[in-house]
Amino acid sequence: MRNTALKVDQFQSNDLGTKVAPKDAKLSMAHIYVAFIAFIIGALGGVLQGLVRGGLIELPSWLGYYQILTAHGVLLALVFTTYFIFGFLFSGMSRTHGAFKDSTRKVGWVGYWILTIGTILATIMILMNEASVLYTFYAPLQAHPLYYVALALFVVGTWVLGTALLIHYFAWKKANKGKLTPLFGHMTVATILMWIICSIGVAATVLLQMLPWSLGMTDSINVLLSRTLFWYFGHPLVYFWLMPAYIAWYVCIPKIIGGKLFSDSLARLAFILLLLFSIPVGFHHQLMESGISPFWKFLQTTLTFMVAIPSLLTAFSIFATLESAGRAKGGTGLFGWMKKLPWGDVRFFTPFMAMLIFIPAGIGGLINASFQMNAVVHNTLWIVGHFHLTVGSTVLLTFFGISYWLIPNLTGRKFTPYLNKLGMLQTWLWMIGMFIMSGSQHLLGFFGAPRRTAYTTYQDHPTALDWFQGIFINQVTMAIGGVILFAAAALMFYNFIYMTFLAPKGENTEFPIGEVSTDAATTPRIFDNWKVWIAVSIVLILFAYTIPLYDMIVNAPPGSAPFNYLIK
Repeated sequence: MRNTALKVDQFQSNDLGTKVAPKDAKLSMAHIYVAFIAFIIGALGGVLQGLVRGGLIELPSWLGYYQILTAHGVLLALVFTTYFIFGFLFSGMSRTHGAFKDSTRKVGWVGYWILTIGTILATIMILMNEASVLYTFYAPLQAHPLYYVALALFVVGTWVLGTALLIHYFAWKKANKGKLTPLFGHMTVATILMWIICSIGVAATVLLQMLPWSLGMTDSINVLLSRTLFWYFGHPLVYFWLMPAYIAWYVCIPKIIGGKLFSDSLARLAFILLLLFSIPVGFHHQLMESGISPFWKFLQTTLTFMVAIPSLLTAFSIFATLESAGRAKGGTGLFGWMKKLPWGDVRFFTPFMAMLIFIPAGIGGLINASFQMNAVVHNTLWIVGHFHLTVGSTVLLTFFGISYWLIPNLTGRKFTPYLNKLGMLQTWLWMIGMFIMSGSQHLLGFFGAPRRTAYTTYQDHPTALDWFQGIFINQVTMAIGGVILFAAAALMFYNFIYMTFLAPKGENTEFPIGEVSTDAATTPRIFDNWKVWIAVSIVLILFAYTIPLYDMIVNAPPGSAPFNYLIK
């Protein structure tokens, strides 16, 4: 027998109104301000990098290629995403669980300032060319000690912010005993738990290895251990980016299209599985590392393929939601329901394009996680193309789509037809630029073009010269795609300014929270029991990492001295 009361309780947040509490909106917007400043600076670094790589420009003597490559990766992939995610999560928790208590909000502000101090310090080090160690900051490349201090502050800041969100969640649970958590809250908890657990790895390597090493307290560093700790964090980081996008797909898109979520149970299960399987899989980024046993690579690669399951669940559930909405509006035939969806609304169109792009992006991920194929593409531009499809398209396009209703809601502005037209243009520009750039990168990768390198013809080697021939198999074509992408980024930054300061004031922009279909089955209570899922997650992590990490520490080869020629 179905418990319909649970379904109503999940979305009782609709009784809270359609706007975020003003004080919470201020905290959310503080995050979004930093996010978009980092976005435009990082985008500038990206287009310069592409032009240099294509041999179209030369950088001035005071600006290094690896300096802008580091800035591009850090500011876009780490700073923009992290700030936007926390701005989104704070606003969503306020919308669905009620306004934050003053004491909890203060914890959020403390986290924000710690995070921001770390961000500013890291940016200064990069701009001073004291931390041109790329986004992954692999040892034995060494940055200035203050860069590692900045990274530590960045991580600690996110822990404090996550703590504020968890405090708010548990306060709601205490006040609503016996009720199922609103779906936004359930997904927020899964996202924060995964982030806190996985970021322990990067905190450990920064504080215990890299900072003492950069200060001269140790002469060498265990490179394999540092890279392993990074990828213990690095792959879950991808899902830290993706899970808020999934939240928008599951929770907000149904409301925008005038439909209802197909299944609450599938949504919660998908996030639980992401928590379980996205952390103990870092070795699939290290398949070319000789110091890791083939058995442990096989085990974590197997778990990597398990991560595809929640993504497939998401695809099924979201497209079932879209089809149900279209048919409820009169759509008939095999694909007639698609005509009933609001294709002219950027709040739907942009995230939907992100969903479509995730299909080839996911296929590319399966290739990267396959040992034989990884050996072919690992150090090539294929990986860069894949990364831009996942984070640069699926994640960023969804975040752009969120922005078009979230920022007006937080700033008390209207969502206008003018803004909608600008958003549609920006989305098309982004997709065209990404198709050209990422497509070129994938094909260049097939022909052996390496990643992480500036312009070079390798003394006019025939293979290298082939990278400048053809249409898509061409580094100039890749640079042209990057220029189009930068135009889209500049337009998005203008849209941000418009939504924040220029759009007419009004209350017509709601924070969309959807409802679950009345035909959906009751959600099992165990899906709301985080003690169980945290315990299972820890067991999986211990199983996948305990023995390999012990071996790396006890049987460590001679460590590496600092290597910082890229900086000086």
